[in-house]
Amino acid sequence: MQNYRENNPILVNVSARHIHLSKDILEVLFGKDHQLTKTKALLQPGEHACAETLTISGPRNSIENVRILGPLRSHTQVEVSITDTIKLGIVPNVRLSGDISNTQSVKLTGPKGSIELKEGCIVAKRHIHFSPKDAENYGIKDKEVLSIKLDGDRGLIFNNVVARVSEKMVLECHLDADEANAAGIKSGATAVIL
Repeated sequence: MQNYRENNPILVNVSARHIHLSKDILEVLFGKDHQLTKTKALLQPGEHACAETLTISGPRNSIENVRILGPLRSHTQVEVSITDTIKLGIVPNVRLSGDISNTQSVKLTGPKGSIELKEGCIVAKRHIHFSPKDAENYGIKDKEVLSIKLDGDRGLIFNNVVARVSEKMVLECHLDADEANAAGIKSGATAVIL
């Protein structure tokens, strides 16, 4: 199994700060019946970047031009880095996507309105998406906690990387901007599961 992992490094893409919106919040920020404008397909099936951006505000500062990712979700979720939480003046909650209960409040401002989210701002746990077939090939189970190695001038080993296995996913590791900068990598790098 280790030989397979060493010979089959995994694509790493850097996940910049972004926002997932629910329909009701979208309409508060952009107006009734607004449709998001798809600009670029992402690797995970059905997911895409949108032309629309928002401003995120915390107690200390704001961050402008934060990209919205589609499609719409049942709950609004804001994903930022630890550095972003310092700028915003909020406490970081490191969570898997979708786990927003008791997380930080931020204000979102769009062209037609603004809203104070009661919760929903997280720092995403680093993770790897696997299809069931890929998980089988790598000997991985859903929610298993892994370690990965990135090579290069600032090569690092990241622990606490969560495996996310689903029929809806394709093989891809997501690190946030802070993690990528620490390792000196950009999207398109590769990592080996240890």
